[in-house]
Amino acid sequence: MAHHTENSITVNVSAEKIWKVLADYSGVENFAATIKSSPIVGDVKSGLGAKRKCTFNDGSSLVEEIIDYQEGQGYKMDLSEHSLPLKEMQAQMSVKKIDENSCEIFMAADFVVKGGPLGWLLGQFVMRPVMKGVFKKVMSGLAYHCVTGIRIDETLPANEDLKNIVIS
Repeated sequence: MAHHTENSITVNVSAEKIWKVLADYSGVENFAATIKSSPIVGDVKSGLGAKRKCTFNDGSSLVEEIIDYQEGQGYKMDLSEHSLPLKEMQAQMSVKKIDENSCEIFMAADFVVKGGPLGWLLGQFVMRPVMKGVFKKVMSGLAYHCVTGIRIDETLPANEDLKNIVIS
C-alpha cells in the first residue's frame, strides 16, 4: 500500500526567487543539509527528464528524475538507485505566489515500503512523520539560501536566523 506525506511553509521570499533556486536542478545541495552533492546525470540538465544523483553526507545516494515539470511552479520526481527500504517513491516540490514578497513552498512524497504488513507499519508510523520533518528543514533551508546566498551545511541555521524568513 502506498503512503502519502506532505508539508508546506509560508516564507517572506518571492516565488520568483524560490523558483530560480529550484530550477537549478543540480543545486539542491545548496539548501538541503543532508545532501553533499547533486550533479546532473545524463544530457538533460533541467526540466522534464533531467536526472541528478544526490549523495548524502553519510555516503549513501539516490537518483532523482523529473517526470512532471511546470515552469515557474514546480516538478515531480521519481526516485531510484537507492538503498532505502522502498519499492518505489515519487516526490514533489512546488512554489505558489502569495504576493510580491511572499510565497508558499510545498513538498510531498508518495512511497511504497518493502516488507508487506511490517513495511506498511514502518511507512505509516516512522517514515511519514520523519519525511514531514525533513521536508520542513529542506524548505526552510531553501528560503534561507534564497535570502542569504549562504549554502546550508550539515545543520540548518538557528531559529533566530530563520524567524524573519519563515512565517509558518
